[in-house]
Amino acid sequence: MFDQVAPRFEDRPPLEHVPVPVSGSLPYPEAWRDQITVDVIHDGEVLPPGYLRDGGGRPLHERTWYRSFVHERDWGASLVASRIAERLGLGSFMRVSTARCLLDFGRFPGSTEPGAPHLRRFAINTPFSQLLGFSQKRKLLEEHYDVISAGMDEAIRGRLLKIAVHTYDQYNASGTERPQVSLVTRALGYQLDSAMPIGVFDPLYPDILAEFTLDRILRDRISLTLEKAGTPVAHNYPYALPEGSPEVRHQVWCFFDWLQQRFEATEPGTVGDPAYGWVWKLLKDTNLRSPRAVALRSYLHMYRRPMAGHEAEYAAAERAYHHVGRFLHGDDGAMVREYRLQPVRPMAFGIEVRKDLLWEFDEAGHPLEPAPERGLEVADRIADALLIYLNEDKPASVRGGEDTLRSERLTPG
Repeated sequence: MFDQVAPRFEDRPPLEHVPVPVSGSLPYPEAWRDQITVDVIHDGEVLPPGYLRDGGGRPLHERTWYRSFVHERDWGASLVASRIAERLGLGSFMRVSTARCLLDFGRFPGSTEPGAPHLRRFAINTPFSQLLGFSQKRKLLEEHYDVISAGMDEAIRGRLLKIAVHTYDQYNASGTERPQVSLVTRALGYQLDSAMPIGVFDPLYPDILAEFTLDRILRDRISLTLEKAGTPVAHNYPYALPEGSPEVRHQVWCFFDWLQQRFEATEPGTVGDPAYGWVWKLLKDTNLRSPRAVALRSYLHMYRRPMAGHEAEYAAAERAYHHVGRFLHGDDGAMVREYRLQPVRPMAFGIEVRKDLLWEFDEAGHPLEPAPERGLEVADRIADALLIYLNEDKPASVRGGEDTLRSERLTPG
């Protein structure tokens, strides 16, 4: 599977759990069992036949999409993910099989316009965003994006550490060489403006939580381990996490999951109330796929009229929303500080490894075959760092089965 160069033209589940060997006992404290996931979303090679015709039913020639297939794929990411998952004793890692040139799960749902900047694209990628018809695009999002989203949600909800593996090009557009590894731990909006972009996630999400998606101790442990082995490392370079990335979306719904649990423990009378249920649906609609969430978002933040005949329902949801907001921001922001500084916050980050460490390419940039020796050495050093963190830098036990570990406080993000 990992050495497949040509695309596969078949219908296949868009999200796969790829098994890896498991041997011996867990190499870190038992408390971390089932708390870690590894995924690869951009190393898929599948182009389903139904999307190889344009909106008028005409077959798409290979020349219209092959260059994008080669350029967009994270060549070798599955090799790195497999090694890390094996070293951590996970038994498997998640892999999106759908080719990125067709669908990019690292972006919000929508259709990319020609010439869109790399970090401002939508899930349906070029050239397919121009070639497919409306019904094809809807079907693509429903049968691939939504299925991947549901599978990811099931796999990572309640886990403490999500590791996403990517690969990137050897050179920047300017011709300068990129570091062999980059650790991506900050949301793009926060990187640019020290705040989350307006209109992406609900304003109740605290901007400060986007500063880091990962404990800086772990980030620096990986950097130190790699640098000592002679592997150059960058942080959030040449780009940060786009808001549509699973890592940023993971951070947002983890926070609102936590907030809902705290709120309902204090306000048990709200459990089962449709107005509050609608509000939680709005807050956790991080994939922007729920029409009911969109309707309430439009009412609350754009002051649009409610649907005729549903005025009372919207008014009840408005009261519930403000009730949740007062709970979050009361006591001079103590709730945000509590979440931000809890012993271990749910974490997610991206690892970028240079493609040339894992694959051989010809002079024109076409992939030839895997050459994984150097790349797998990098994967081993990353796994070494993760094991040092789990065994020495952090935690020993889970308290009462909750998703939090006894340890020193997280470095404030």
